[in-house]
Amino acid sequence: MEPTLTQLQLGGSLPVPIVQELAKEKLAIVPPRYVRLDQHQQITLSLSDLPEIPVIDMQKLSNKYSMDSELQALHHAWQEWGFFQLINHEVDSTAVEKMKLEVQEFFNLPMEEKNKFRHKEGDLQGYGAFVLSEEQNLDCGDMFFVGTSPTHLRKPHLIPKLPPIFRDAIEVYASELQILAMKILKLMTKALYMKAEEMETVFAEGVQSMRMNYYPPCLQPELVTGLCPHSDAVGLTILLQVNEMEGLQIKKDGVWIPVTPLPNAFVINVGDILEIVTNGAYRSIEHRATVNSKKKGSLLPHS
Repeated sequence: MEPTLTQLQLGGSLPVPIVQELAKEKLAIVPPRYVRLDQHQQITLSLSDLPEIPVIDMQKLSNKYSMDSELQALHHAWQEWGFFQLINHEVDSTAVEKMKLEVQEFFNLPMEEKNKFRHKEGDLQGYGAFVLSEEQNLDCGDMFFVGTSPTHLRKPHLIPKLPPIFRDAIEVYASELQILAMKILKLMTKALYMKAEEMETVFAEGVQSMRMNYYPPCLQPELVTGLCPHSDAVGLTILLQVNEMEGLQIKKDGVWIPVTPLPNAFVINVGDILEIVTNGAYRSIEHRATVNSKKKGSLLPHS
């Protein structure tokens, strides 16, 4: 979730090849523009030695007997990690499963259908990739990025033109996550002893967006990234793992830590704007998405 802006378009993107189509060519070597050796760091610790991101239970936060201890755990997660997994979040499971299905159906559409939603030059919203220059190294993944709220900032050639089933799934899912985001922000103000009005002023009428990411299998996954290391230039991100391929990693103490998503959980992270709003009490942490040699991956961040 992002604070109020006068417009969602903050920049533009240049057209580049669709990675899903490149993967069908089964190239023997990775095209040079996709190679990102500088982004890879060997994790020397065994998986059993790596710490796991905190898990927060929303039901415990709603129970008067467990609320204080769980709120303290939440405060610690935001301070030390900037990330946590949220279970028992009360988001309608039908809406979540429908969204997962429709995202996968979108990326399975014929190329001529997906091309109807391609980025227009100079625009960030649409299907393709974020590319700012002809010299930029590329991520080994595609995405479909749309603004969901407020509705008057939506691009007329995107959500309104989607198949009705997909469009309805987005509407319901975005509405559910807007409610969840405001609950999380309210808990944040409580943990920081802030006035609720302070956070509501920043985010109540904020811009919301949804980014559907797709990472095809790559024969040389050690040479590429699905999404290069970054922090989120938003307030709060609620991420859904669409399929079983694990790819999200977060950087803590100089080590990239894989995130193993729990069933029926969201991964929540603080964005750059919330780090500013909280005066650095809660940190916006660098993270990335990796790819796999055999499985396709799909992540759905909502901000």
